[in-house]
Amino acid sequence: MNNETNVKVTTADPSAIGLFGLAMVTLVASTQKLGTTAFGGYAFFWLGVACSWLMKLGLFGENIASQIDPKQLGVAFLGYLIFTLYMTIGAMETNKNLFIIFVLIDFLFIGLTLTSFEIATEATHKLAAYSEMLIAIFSFYGSAAAVLNNQFGRVFLPIGKPFGIFKKPVK
Repeated sequence: MNNETNVKVTTADPSAIGLFGLAMVTLVASTQKLGTTAFGGYAFFWLGVACSWLMKLGLFGENIASQIDPKQLGVAFLGYLIFTLYMTIGAMETNKNLFIIFVLIDFLFIGLTLTSFEIATEATHKLAAYSEMLIAIFSFYGSAAAVLNNQFGRVFLPIGKPFGIFKKPVK
């Protein structure tokens, strides 16, 4: 607290903007999937998906577009599923909202992986789409909670306490 102006000086919480970004991306992506057909590590995922889409559209030439194997993207989805599974375990010791987001991302990657490998395509596509929509909703909530809880200095929007399974509480 600055005594001269009575202004509290704080640093910004990067999780709010990160969750907002995740919310926006998954909201847009899920509405596309439902209508017709996650943080720093996930930025590479979206860049990879964008590049894949650009290749399919022929931006890098017809030769490359004709050689696209959709199962290769499925392998990338599988890799991100593995990454997300251990991130989900770690999220258990943050808060329940973030844990739910990671569980939903797990289901998203299960759906995307199986769809890419043409396994139960219609059902797994819907699993991915609905998971993405729920990720957006929970991410918007988490972003709002990070901003409003900090702004008001109290729990305005509860996000749930950590499970306390792996970490011992600090005394």
